[in-house]
Amino acid sequence: MIKIDINKKLYGADGEMDLDIHLEIKEGEFIALTGQSGSGKTTLLRILAGLEDAAGIVQIGNDIWLDGKKALAPQKRKIGFVFQDYALFANMSVEDNLLYVQKDRKLVKHLLEITELLQLKKRLPNSLSGGQKQRVSLCRAMMNRPKLLLMDEPLSALDPAMRSKLQNEILLLHKEFGTTTIMVSHDPSEIYRLASRVLVLKLGHIINDGTPKEVLLQTSGSAKFSFEGELLEIIEMDVIFVAIVAIGQQLVEVVISEYEAKNLKVGESVRVSTKAFAPTIS
Repeated sequence: MIKIDINKKLYGADGEMDLDIHLEIKEGEFIALTGQSGSGKTTLLRILAGLEDAAGIVQIGNDIWLDGKKALAPQKRKIGFVFQDYALFANMSVEDNLLYVQKDRKLVKHLLEITELLQLKKRLPNSLSGGQKQRVSLCRAMMNRPKLLLMDEPLSALDPAMRSKLQNEILLLHKEFGTTTIMVSHDPSEIYRLASRVLVLKLGHIINDGTPKEVLLQTSGSAKFSFEGELLEIIEMDVIFVAIVAIGQQLVEVVISEYEAKNLKVGESVRVSTKAFAPTIS
């Protein structure tokens, strides 16, 4: 069991706010941390890693990592941290990046086999693709068999096909090593695919906590689909009005009424839903 009961004052674009988190996480859970930028997600990861201080308690099993003003040093915490920018040693080979954490060649070979990097073990990071670098970063994070794996939007810079592949590898490693994982992500499909539990942060507080279905599937009434997006434009076409809405990486056109055209504002967040009973997928 992981117990987190911390408070820290943050200063963001909207001024001062309290990061105030009271949370228990079961061993082996895969937690997705999501919410608006500036809500405290990355700061929470950094506090857990020991890279930032905070008031309160962080307890992992019987080990106290933070208690009042006493904090266990980052190198003494059994964690793995996967950053957005890979953070690899440029002058070390793939193999040496992993051995730097722990001199366990058997584990290095196992991790590189799982992530299909064994043939590249002598290569330097600058000769690898973004997806390959992120795999090395993931393997390095697993080298000390962490009790807690922290990932800060690790796949955000990758193309959809590579994201999907690495999601499979992340899930495989999470299950094989029995690690408790906390991942910051804004991608609903990624969260749904990987997480067993979703925490939504807003202005430093957890405002939603549940399964991916409970948090992400926000249909209501008889609506069968419901998507949130940004209203980009409203176009008048003869006697109808058409709203252009960005949903994820897609743009969709939605016919709206004259009343809706007058009351909706370009740039605001809107929800597009349908009551179609028998949709088709192609």
